[in-house]
Amino acid sequence: MATRIGMVSLGCSKNQVDAEKMLYKLKKSGFEIIEDAGLAEIVIINTCGFIQSAKEEAIETILEFCTLKKEGRIKKVVITGCLSERYREEVRELIPEADAVIGIGCNEDIVDVINSVIVGEVVERFPDKEKLSMEGGRLISTLPFFAYLKIAEGCDNRCSYCAIPLIRGKFRSRKIEDIIEEAKWLADNGVKEINLIAQDTTRYGEDLYGKPELPKLLRELCKIDGFRWIRILYCYPDRITDELLDVIASEEKIVKYIDLPIQHVNKEILSKMNRRGDKDSLRALIEKIRRKIPNIILRTTLITGFPTETEEQYTELAEFVKDIRFNRLGCFAYSEEEGTPAASMTPQIDEDVRNRRAEQIMEIQGVISEQANAEMNGKIVEAVVEGFDRWAECYFGRTAADAPDIDGKIFFSSEDKLAMGQFVNVRIEDTMDYDLIGTVVK
Repeated sequence: MATRIGMVSLGCSKNQVDAEKMLYKLKKSGFEIIEDAGLAEIVIINTCGFIQSAKEEAIETILEFCTLKKEGRIKKVVITGCLSERYREEVRELIPEADAVIGIGCNEDIVDVINSVIVGEVVERFPDKEKLSMEGGRLISTLPFFAYLKIAEGCDNRCSYCAIPLIRGKFRSRKIEDIIEEAKWLADNGVKEINLIAQDTTRYGEDLYGKPELPKLLRELCKIDGFRWIRILYCYPDRITDELLDVIASEEKIVKYIDLPIQHVNKEILSKMNRRGDKDSLRALIEKIRRKIPNIILRTTLITGFPTETEEQYTELAEFVKDIRFNRLGCFAYSEEEGTPAASMTPQIDEDVRNRRAEQIMEIQGVISEQANAEMNGKIVEAVVEGFDRWAECYFGRTAADAPDIDGKIFFSSEDKLAMGQFVNVRIEDTMDYDLIGTVVK
């Protein structure tokens, strides 16, 4: 009987793709992959180590499965991902009961790691992080009609608050032909929506081709039959070009949605973050985007409480949010990360102040979203069916304006039975927080 393997993947969609590639290798080697990790014999925990809350979640998850191991309900615990890559010695010291602690460069050898722990070996391997492969098969773990497509790994932006370059290494793009081959495989397997991901998608191709080639990649992806929605995530403001905007505007399959993490608008804070621009340049960029693509959905992320941020600088950010009226927004309190330049800046802002400022930004955005949703009443929108909510007795899904996992939902009733992955037209009749409510129309 095949050994049962369970995977718990934490953190971002990029980490999830890594997990899918490991699962594919394991399944191909004859292991049984099960969804409920608590029922597995061996559990792989693919950790996130980006910010403090993610690290805490990872440690709690690891300890939970180590308890199951102690109780005899599972046999082995394997730790990989960003936490073990970044804190290899600390993880081993804190959790000696783990059977394997490996770096992300070892994911390619996950089958050998599992075979080693099965025979009782304790594995600790940390090869070069840049050996993490972006190629190979995947065992899709998302809903079957959508998938993430990683186009690059690592980052060269060196934002002063961010540990990603320490964890993931330098920016490196995949070849266009390799991405297209994987995209065709996804389409052939029923995927109708792909979400392009990288630490900075707009930098794609610079290292391979000497210039950014995201527009070219997008045109090639749009030629593939089967895709209905192509979405771009993680766009760096400085690299939003006219060519990229023209491609988004002209290609029907590309959803009119840009994920544009600006982080802040005060020039001094942005400079300390090692990011370029200021309030005026960001405003000009956003105005250009909206001019070129009138129905664009703009999503952003912000950081409050960055070291030295004054109340006046925070207020400048809050007023910008009120004025610009982003369609989607997430705001996070600054997390002090060891080894980053920002961690040694002074003064560090009190944690309560960081959190209060983040909460206030989200309150502002909540009002903006409520007003925007109210304006949707009576309109008909296209939505993809994600499932049926038995408690609410209605279907739920997303519109093109909502990225999976991070944005809102749409709940709707239908006279006809609907299938997961089906696209339907829904008339909006009500709203609920960040979500829409409606009825399918024929």
